[in-house]
Amino acid sequence: MEDSRTNEELLALYQETGSAEIKRELTLRYLYIVKSIAVQMRDVYLGFTQVEDIINEGVIVLMKALDKYDAGKNAKFETYVSRRIHGMIIDIARKQDWVPRTVRKSFKEIQDKAAEMYSRTGTMPSVEEIAKELDMPVDKLQDVMGKINLSSVLSLDMVMEETQEKQKVSGLLSLDFAGQPEEKYLENEFRQVLKDGINSLKEKEKLVVSLYYVEELNMKEIASVMEVSEPRISQIHANAIRKLKEYLQKEMHIETKGKENAHV
Repeated sequence: MEDSRTNEELLALYQETGSAEIKRELTLRYLYIVKSIAVQMRDVYLGFTQVEDIINEGVIVLMKALDKYDAGKNAKFETYVSRRIHGMIIDIARKQDWVPRTVRKSFKEIQDKAAEMYSRTGTMPSVEEIAKELDMPVDKLQDVMGKINLSSVLSLDMVMEETQEKQKVSGLLSLDFAGQPEEKYLENEFRQVLKDGINSLKEKEKLVVSLYYVEELNMKEIASVMEVSEPRISQIHANAIRKLKEYLQKEMHIETKGKENAHV
């Protein structure tokens, strides 16, 4: 017979009893979160592992989260476990240095060729024109730029995860901010630092960040808006992300962990 109790009721009961049976039930109920994130982030890891392997690792993270979750200190369990599964995938990508040197080398060649063509013709070349000059399939060129862009985004994600984790264990937690919940205060503080970091960027960098993350335009659309080549947009984007990382690390006193993956 199916258990009619809500997830929240079962979670509270598990924390009281530590029942293995309830833990199994909760794991099955929350398995959809693991599968959903594994599919959403598959572009990050498909070069070196499979969806099934990530799901298996995610289940382990889920079961550990059930033991560590504290409703009095953390956000909703779904949010709490989603962050940890997301972080697990990022950690795996970081350890793998999943953007090979050959991809970075190809991206440099693309950038150089685009600059050369612009200098020669006075107009920004299209992806198709650059690919033809390099004798490179268009889909390969787009794949190279996509990997570089995703690498930059993940690199910033890593710093943001580390920043938020460090905030939670800092001495700030012991202070009283006029009755404002600590979690909300820290989130607002982080958002302000991130906003200040974006404002410190050059105008073109701010525009690319805004168009990419707020307006959700792709690199081709941004290139059209700004009337520059797609490789140039990728370069501006990568530089903006690098500067944001450095700003966050400085302002939030975060030490870099592991090998950096987004120096492009």
